[in-house]
Amino acid sequence: MLQTLIPLAVDALANAALIFFVAVGLTLVFSVLRILNVAHGSFYSIGAYVAASVGLWIVGAGLPDWLTFPALFLSAAVVAAILGPLLEKTLVSWTYGKSEAVQVLVTFALFLILEDLQRIVFGVQSVYQDTPMAMLGISEIGGIVYLNYQLLLIGFAAALLIALRIFITRSRTGRLLAAVVADREVSEALGIDTKRMFMIAFTLGVFLAALGGALATPTTGVSPGLGADTMVLAFAVAAIGGLGQVEGAAIASVIVAAAKVLAIYFAPSLDAVAPYLVMLAVLLVKPYGLFGSGSTRKI
Repeated sequence: MLQTLIPLAVDALANAALIFFVAVGLTLVFSVLRILNVAHGSFYSIGAYVAASVGLWIVGAGLPDWLTFPALFLSAAVVAAILGPLLEKTLVSWTYGKSEAVQVLVTFALFLILEDLQRIVFGVQSVYQDTPMAMLGISEIGGIVYLNYQLLLIGFAAALLIALRIFITRSRTGRLLAAVVADREVSEALGIDTKRMFMIAFTLGVFLAALGGALATPTTGVSPGLGADTMVLAFAVAAIGGLGQVEGAAIASVIVAAAKVLAIYFAPSLDAVAPYLVMLAVLLVKPYGLFGSGSTRKI
């Protein structure tokens, strides 16, 4: 029994870790900016492409293989530093206060632009760079072999959840973001620079999505269409956990990943739809998600 349950649990947690990175970025952006960013999945795939390209360059240049590890994080940071402020200031900020339909249309247009730019810059061939995973090797636990990189991903996701909670509750910037989430108008009246908070939140969301893509590259590689698949899955996780709920995104990521892994093991034909069947079941019982709740709204 354990020989079946342990691999299922490890696979589910490893998949949940990668889903959590992109889903928590999506829910963070929504909680502060109040927009559903349809282009969020593109940041995931761009982070993956950049990380894979940098890793291939490091190996091709004969540099030490261990440099591919910091390159994963550096790639995500560079993507966020360039795209975050640029897109928030030039396009995303224009949607503030607009209807949900306008926000979805604008961010979907951005998604299409970013997808085409990826094809122009990186081509249409799949890119795979597994040096970080190969370097860490494997471990045997209870007679079962695991990739150490997968175990590391689980630790990274747990550390991120703790770091985000500390950032939001203990740091000055985090508390200002929480104040903006609670009441934007009162925050402005108190002198909080809400425009700066919006840019920080959006850039942080881009970084988290790009980091998820970068960390996924050694295990899955990257190919055209990855952004669309990731975007849909991230929306499912955000809906299950409750939009704007960081802890909800973590728990929902585990639920979705477990559903996907169980489908792969026991009902492969349901692999593609399992996460969305879970989402449907949750929303039928709790329309606002597991941790979401209805709220009053000014019209």
